[in-house]
Amino acid sequence: MSTTSTLPRPKPRDRVLAAAARLFIREGVNAVGVDRLAQEAEVSKRSVYQHFEGKDDIVAAMLREYGPRVVAGYFSDDEEQTPRERTLHVFDALQTAAEAGDFFGCPFVNVATELRDREHPAAVVARRFKDELTAYFERQAVAAGARRPRLLAEQLTLLFDGASASAAVRGGTPDAARLAGEQLFDAATR
Repeated sequence: MSTTSTLPRPKPRDRVLAAAARLFIREGVNAVGVDRLAQEAEVSKRSVYQHFEGKDDIVAAMLREYGPRVVAGYFSDDEEQTPRERTLHVFDALQTAAEAGDFFGCPFVNVATELRDREHPAAVVARRFKDELTAYFERQAVAAGARRPRLLAEQLTLLFDGASASAAVRGGTPDAARLAGEQLFDAATR
């Protein structure tokens, strides 16, 4: 006897956030209206507004919800790796993501840049995630004995953002990003 189990359909709020992640990342925040979002999520517009105050709230909630999943793939907590290896893992993960074919750049930078308002709720969430990346790099720099760990962390974050933007525009990431990361890390920890 075979039984077929079906997963319960996600709740409307979750469907809206999933649709927001797909559409906002692929097409941009300003290109997608609430009507389209509701249609993609298969909910009524009224249902959207029952769960969210407005589009700004949806964008911020989407980044809060999906941000940790995005970031988790880039950070390594493997204690067997050296701080240098954990740092370079970020660039290896970026290359893997960029080569997947559906990479549109860093969603945090994309949203913050498109909104052009540093105090927008979604821009605040985006900044928090970028700060987490810098803090991750700084922890690795401290563990490796870098002379100026904060400076190295900021340089690596800038390199990551540039490599991410380049990957979105050109496709793939050049080995140059990882090599530059190696050179920055090695120079700061000699």
